[in-house]
Amino acid sequence: MPDPAVPPTPPVPLAALLAREDLALRQIAGPQGPDVTLHWAHTSEMADPYPYLLGGELLLTAGVHIPEAVGSGTYFDDYVARIVAAGGAALGFGLAPVHDTVPDGLVAACEAHGLPLLEVPPQTTFSGVARAVWQLMARARTAELRRVTEAQQSLAAAAARPDPVPSVLRQLAGRLGGRAVLFGPEGAQLAAAGRAVAEEVGEALAELARVVTMRASATATDTRASTHLAAYALGTGRGFVLAVATARRDPGDHTIASVAAVLLSLLTGEQQSGTGAARSSALVRLLLGAPPEEVAPLLGGERWHVVHARPDGAAPDVVAASALGAALGSALVDLAGDVVRVLVPAGRAPTPPPGWTLGVSAPVAPRDWPAADTQAARALARARATRTALVRHGDRPVLADLVAPDEAAAHARALLAPVAGQPALTETLRTWLSLHGSWDRTAVALSVHRNTVRQRIARCAALLDADLDDPDVRMELWFALRRI
Repeated sequence: MPDPAVPPTPPVPLAALLAREDLALRQIAGPQGPDVTLHWAHTSEMADPYPYLLGGELLLTAGVHIPEAVGSGTYFDDYVARIVAAGGAALGFGLAPVHDTVPDGLVAACEAHGLPLLEVPPQTTFSGVARAVWQLMARARTAELRRVTEAQQSLAAAAARPDPVPSVLRQLAGRLGGRAVLFGPEGAQLAAAGRAVAEEVGEALAELARVVTMRASATATDTRASTHLAAYALGTGRGFVLAVATARRDPGDHTIASVAAVLLSLLTGEQQSGTGAARSSALVRLLLGAPPEEVAPLLGGERWHVVHARPDGAAPDVVAASALGAALGSALVDLAGDVVRVLVPAGRAPTPPPGWTLGVSAPVAPRDWPAADTQAARALARARATRTALVRHGDRPVLADLVAPDEAAAHARALLAPVAGQPALTETLRTWLSLHGSWDRTAVALSVHRNTVRQRIARCAALLDADLDDPDVRMELWFALRRI
């Protein structure tokens, strides 16, 4: 997508500069009207200013470079021709201190070459003229930024309406004073808004949209029948195109159209893939009591990983959480405090992006999502404690699986009954055992002080009446903790 950057500084109409009474400028030759604009002011006494001009300047000169005996030669004609060739917008001639009047030959040359010529009175300094140009440019830029900001807000509001695509197109067409059209992947016109255009312009707009699609270009522009045309590809390789036709093109128009293109890209992306509707349907069914295994097919998978993630630096925000989900290939993201949870189809192996630490559950069916959530939380705690970017929950068979699950659970409840009512103690004991009795790494995993870990483990030993230095005791407790 084209970047919706800050619009460039708009040019200043020459008429606005002439309207400044404090400058007392007077146009004595060349074309007039709103189409004559200035981009900046530049002073030069060079006989050939061409190498020093960028285009769009009001060139100011006191005529120091004019030879004393110009006569009837071609000096003025050559001088003005070079200014025009360099793209100069206008010429300002100061009446002091060298010349009392503007040379007739200069007036005739400017008239012949179509270059506006201004007479600058003695009391007006060139620096004052340049300052006035910059002031007018700053004023125009502020107005343009305000126009773009208001357009962005109105487009965002339109995207939230019940009919988002037509609303965005209507708002865009109104803001640009033209016509906005959405073309589909096959080149068909899906929606349109704004002023009607001539058949020739409509055909050119459709052709420009096809050019963007076929060439995989982000944008394309053209002009047809004095109408400015622009096309914006919505996303990559999906075929949707936003096309705009306007009678004029202001500096902020590209920025406004780019914002609309981003919004329409999101809207058409949801429409094309159906993922947004599927997620909404799944959520509604869950809220209405449907079991997870019934809604899972709507989300695109039969077995899933639950991923818990934390950034290495500051706590994550919504943007960071969404970016993580995109990196893992899933839009099913939940930001809960300082942990981001992501539901990822089992066919995608979660890989930690730079700056993230991940704990990944075993692949499970939807009915086992709650258990997988616990697995991922414990894997993340172990990953942070061991300073490992990724820890996966192990799902290989263990000796404890030889005991019937009901009997193993009953034994675990009885063994851990003295601490069962204190989750902080059981979780500390579980983490401490998983980290081989390391006080420091357990403190990191639980985000508590190491002395707190020592106190809790001592409390566990006292309540369980067990010697936690005995490896057999540790093993039995570990098996029990895995069953609750």
